[in-house]
Amino acid sequence: MIVPTLEDVRRALASRPGLRLPERLPRQAAVSVVLREPPGTGLEVLFIRRAEREGDLWSGHVAFPGGRVEPGEAIEEAAVRETVEEVGLDLRAGAERLGALDEIPAIGRGRAVGLSIQPWVFALRSVPGPLRFSGEVASARWVRLADLLDPGRRASFPYVHEGHRLLLPSLDVDGLVIWGLTYRMVEMFGELLRSPR
Repeated sequence: MIVPTLEDVRRALASRPGLRLPERLPRQAAVSVVLREPPGTGLEVLFIRRAEREGDLWSGHVAFPGGRVEPGEAIEEAAVRETVEEVGLDLRAGAERLGALDEIPAIGRGRAVGLSIQPWVFALRSVPGPLRFSGEVASARWVRLADLLDPGRRASFPYVHEGHRLLLPSLDVDGLVIWGLTYRMVEMFGELLRSPR
């Protein structure tokens, strides 16, 4: 099993800067992949469970903190702002920016939605206190990065789309099921960490 260190993550992100999509979509968003390193456990990654909200394409899903880029705002700044708003973590003051992953087009309920998302990776300089949730967040959980990279955690997620039952790739970490856009981002991060420099 791969157990990456913070230095491994730094090197991987420095070796391959995140790419933007060749054509800008009508809307952009950014998320924060927040890492912490409590004593004796290795790196952990923060996930949120989005609140159940009617009309939200990702209602109730497991996700990274983040959201839409406001007019005139840099994409990285959106990730930082949304993380403060959603969970109360100020990445400007208490974290090291490690780099970005590739921007990806968002899919909602099986369709392109005219939105791109770019994940930004941050490492907290100290173990944070309790998180403070906005109304958009139902809960949060720290997950060991090594567990996310463990092939034994791969699973199939049953999803019904337009009357058809599909089995989508996912990760199951002790009952926390990561699928869809967040799964794609985790896989992208994992591929970067596994690739030789």
